Amino acid sequence: LDVSMDTWSYFHTCLVSIWLHRFYIYSAVAFGISIWIVIQFTTTRTKRKVGEVLLQDLGADKLGNGCVPPQAQEVHVAGVKIFYGSQTGTAKRFARTLAEAVTSLNLPVEVINMGDYDPEDGLVEETSSRNICVFLVATYTEGQPPESAAWFCKWLEEAANDFRVGKSFLQGLRYAVFGLGNSAYVDHYNTVGRRIDRWLWMLSASRIMTRAEGDCNVTQSKHGSIEADFEAWKTKFLTQLQVLCKGEKKPCSGKCRKGKCKSSGKQSKESSDHEHGTSEHENTEAEELFETSSEEEAGGTDSVIDVEDLGNIMGHMKKAKVLLLGGMECHFGYHLVYLVCQFLQTKLNYLMICALFSGYKLIGSHSGVKLCRWTKSMLRGRGGCYKHTFYGIESHRCMEATPSLACANKCVFCWRHHTNPVGTEWRWKMDQPEVILQEAIEKHQNMIKQFKGVSGVKAARLEEALAVKHCALSLVGEPIMYPHINRFVRLLHQHGISTFLVTNAQFPEEIRRLEPVTQLYVSVDASTKDSLRRIDRPLFKDFWQRFLDSLKALAEKQQRTVYRLTLVKAWNVDELKAYADLISLGKPDFIEVKGVTYCGESSASSLTMANVPWHGEVVSFVQELARLLPEYGIACEHEHSNCLLLAHSKFQVDGEWRTWIDYSRFQELVGEYERSGGCRTFTAAEYTARTPPWALFGARERGFDPSDVRFQRKNKARDISGC
Repeated sequence: LDVSMDTWSYFHTCLVSIWLHRFYIYSAVAFGISIWIVIQFTTTRTKRKVGEVLLQDLGADKLGNGCVPPQAQEVHVAGVKIFYGSQTGTAKRFARTLAEAVTSLNLPVEVINMGDYDPEDGLVEETSSRNICVFLVATYTEGQPPESAAWFCKWLEEAANDFRVGKSFLQGLRYAVFGLGNSAYVDHYNTVGRRIDRWLWMLSASRIMTRAEGDCNVTQSKHGSIEADFEAWKTKFLTQLQVLCKGEKKPCSGKCRKGKCKSSGKQSKESSDHEHGTSEHENTEAEELFETSSEEEAGGTDSVIDVEDLGNIMGHMKKAKVLLLGGMECHFGYHLVYLVCQFLQTKLNYLMICALFSGYKLIGSHSGVKLCRWTKSMLRGRGGCYKHTFYGIESHRCMEATPSLACANKCVFCWRHHTNPVGTEWRWKMDQPEVILQEAIEKHQNMIKQFKGVSGVKAARLEEALAVKHCALSLVGEPIMYPHINRFVRLLHQHGISTFLVTNAQFPEEIRRLEPVTQLYVSVDASTKDSLRRIDRPLFKDFWQRFLDSLKALAEKQQRTVYRLTLVKAWNVDELKAYADLISLGKPDFIEVKGVTYCGESSASSLTMANVPWHGEVVSFVQELARLLPEYGIACEHEHSNCLLLAHSKFQVDGEWRTWIDYSRFQELVGEYERSGGCRTFTAAEYTARTPPWALFGARERGFDPSDVRFQRKNKARDISGC
């Protein structure tokens, strides 16, 4: 026992001693770690220098028993591609001048007019080509790009702001930008060059040098004229190009938000650049969170901020508060921070109203229109959407719109990440249907006109696209919430436009009051109360009864009706029997079954790529469902959209499916209905048309129209998912 007590006393004394001298122990450990870091850093630099000396002394051709080492074999710059967008010819002249200078360096060079270049096909290839891409572009009237560069800029803007496009879409592309403008036009000075620079950076392309701006205003030009500005920039560019050719310096990391590299231009070594850039970043981080460099970042009247990025902006604001509050101790400082953050909050609210959705054209206070990617695809002869395959619409003549951005659900797969307003009743200032339709058509036509002269666009289809023939009332939100939806639908029909209206099955009375439309959809995203609550996350407390009543209301309709089923793996793919029961309740003419489209990460949803079913899995689900529904058969397939169509047997006449729509006949029937005051009714069977063989399930084409040419991306890893 005495031995045990002595041992415990000894250990107790040691522990107390360690605790009392803990500061010295901590200091010793920290000193040791610092010495180890210094040794590691010094050793690494010494090895690097020794390697460089060996290369210089022995020569690259003498190393490895006369074999050229891998570093010597590497081509750091394969060539230079110079893109220009010019209105008066200045940018074109500069491009040729630069090409001559690059040629003198024995590098391949290509001068490309943006109007003759297809960025969708070619720009992605530059991520692995080892080329340097130079963009010389002028800013034209009202801050717009020259006509020849309009499509290039339009595509780049949409790619940068489209959440379906990966943020690393152009990672590996190295570029430099020289903008041409006139500072006399203060509000739009070099807007296009700044935007191109920003959009490329947003897609993870790497700047090789700071963006430069030439000024036609000789009194404000840094070098006395735009020609002198260009010559000064050209000299710097050629110097940087030579450095890159030797592999001595990496391009700008692309992390600089202002179009300017963080690294110091005065230091020659890459490591010094990095160290200097890091310290500078730390010293100015709080300030830069409030700084901007272009009209987009400054929130100009025509700026566009993607709503998916608003969360990031709020995060930056919170971070700025912490950084600034940490560095300000005086009472005045706290008030300054508060005022700045309040200003940014007000500005953010304004941007949310003015630029609610990236790429959307807002109409009035509650409506919107957007150009569908399938419209663009069909303009270029690359195929139409699944509605073209299933129902015969002309995708390039379809307008995607909504008279109500608000919705009563917050679905987990919402492709707008819940950035649209939500509500269970109409609470907004109401715009008249005539105004909404007029502006929707005008804005849609303006977007179509931007494709004039774009590479690959078919002139005949472009002309046809200006005359809207179909309207998909499914852009976002709940169109049926709009109190004047019937007047709006009638106006569309009077303009000879067919109507495809989608509802989320939460407004049964509105469905009953709805006048005939070409095709009425109900989204059936789940088949049980619990799964509907988890997937659609409806706002109504009596959502399940509203859902069932909506299906019953659909069964009362005489025109074409559709169930739209969206399959989410691990969420709703095992409810076949329950789905069959719901189908018997609503008796739809058609059932569209589509795999969910993954629309990127969102804090509002836990959905991942693992929840997206393969096309084969969707086919298996539909086949199993068809076995439970003897009155339905699998009619069509659109593989590219991961979608299949089940049709009621009444649409199979003499062994042939008639899922397509006779749109001329529909306009005749709906015209008679309206003229008779609703007395002359009609049914879905009166305006059907034969489904072509290529659209049928099991056909070799898998739903792709053989009159078009299917476009396959060369780099499938960078493909864009779509609806």
